[in-house]
Amino acid sequence: MPLTSAAQNPSSQVRRTEERNREIGLGFSLSGQRAMSSSMIWRRGMHTLERLKSARIPEDVITQGQERVIDASLTLIREKAKLKGAVVRALGGAVATSSLLGIPLGHNSSFLQGPAFAPPLIREAMWCGSTNSTTEEGKMIDDPLVMADVGDLPVQEMRDTGVSDDRLMEVVSESVKIVMEEAPLRPLILGGDHSISYPVVRAVSEKLGGQVDVLHLDAHPDIYDAFEGNKYSHASSFARIMEGGYARRLLQVGIRSINKEGREQGKRFGVEQYEMRTFSKDRHFLENLVSFLAVNSFTCY
Repeated sequence: MPLTSAAQNPSSQVRRTEERNREIGLGFSLSGQRAMSSSMIWRRGMHTLERLKSARIPEDVITQGQERVIDASLTLIREKAKLKGAVVRALGGAVATSSLLGIPLGHNSSFLQGPAFAPPLIREAMWCGSTNSTTEEGKMIDDPLVMADVGDLPVQEMRDTGVSDDRLMEVVSESVKIVMEEAPLRPLILGGDHSISYPVVRAVSEKLGGQVDVLHLDAHPDIYDAFEGNKYSHASSFARIMEGGYARRLLQVGIRSINKEGREQGKRFGVEQYEMRTFSKDRHFLENLVSFLAVNSFTCY
């Protein structure tokens, strides 16, 4: 049987499919990654509110609709957390169970928005079977007493309704608190770009009723006042944390790319910054850092 023209020239079929996808607004490329184009993720929801307002939709109609979507999103996390918490309590014997909570948010990244796709891909790597599920201390992470999973907060669904970043950050915080309410679950957050650090730390601080100590392992301090004019930029999350008074102590370890503003902001907020270039000198302190925090801090995030 002779080959079809599409089989003879698969690139032409790919181009036609991509053109058809663009026409109907799917916004992804078969010749690119499996996921939707990162540029489309950034644009989706960006102008939704402006379009609705230009159509003269009453603002209360928009707001009420947004809040219903938010309520539904939080209800999903709440009910899953209740179920997983009940299962762990029924099994008994767990003091604390790590609970995966995905925050697929990537639009505050200054370059690519790929982190929005990370939570399900992290899970895929965790459970793919190519490695065993035993920790160095012999615990099995597939033991429901060791690890639970409450799923992903539907971030893009909320953004598609035009929910602002101010409101979205509040919702992220609320989702973390919901998990914390279901003892003995302890939220283990899967991002998402680094902008989620702010609402997550805020949630832990508010829920526990006091400042927390934060150990931040990163090549960058993420402490710009408002990178590229965005106060919620992934490069500004720790400025928001320190401004809000949510951290008693912030230790940033592994910094290797820091400019003048990063150093000035660090001094302004009293941040302890340990750079890779001085790692050897600071090694003894850093090796004992976790035990020091565990003994001397209100909590350690």
